[in-house]
Amino acid sequence: MKMPDLHDLEQAGVHAWTGDPGALATAASASGFRYHAADLHGVTSKTELMKALGEGLKLPTHFGANWDALADSLEDDDWLGHAGAVIVLQHASRYRKAHANDWTTLEDILAEAADYWRDLRKPFWVFVH
Repeated sequence: MKMPDLHDLEQAGVHAWTGDPGALATAASASGFRYHAADLHGVTSKTELMKALGEGLKLPTHFGANWDALADSLEDDDWLGHAGAVIVLQHASRYRKAHANDWTTLEDILAEAADYWRDLRKPFWVFVH
């Protein structure tokens, strides 16, 4: 799979990724972006999803483990950093299929965060692997 130009604000957002997640980590580092990966393997509930996201994305300790708190955390300047961010959601397919409504909500929050950061000229990428 071809690596996107991580500086392209118009393309930043939520994307499927079938390539090597390590390549994304390398590209993020080379671009000066923060890199976070959340492993969703074995996640079977919203509570477990929030825990995996909190840990994998290194969300603030005050993260409330709900949709509103996730949206707030993803739009926090301290969390994003100065340049941008690349997030990989690994092993997402089973949760996505089993919890379609939750997955839609998650994708909406991630897309809204990408739009928020785009307006501030900071790339925000999410790759679902």
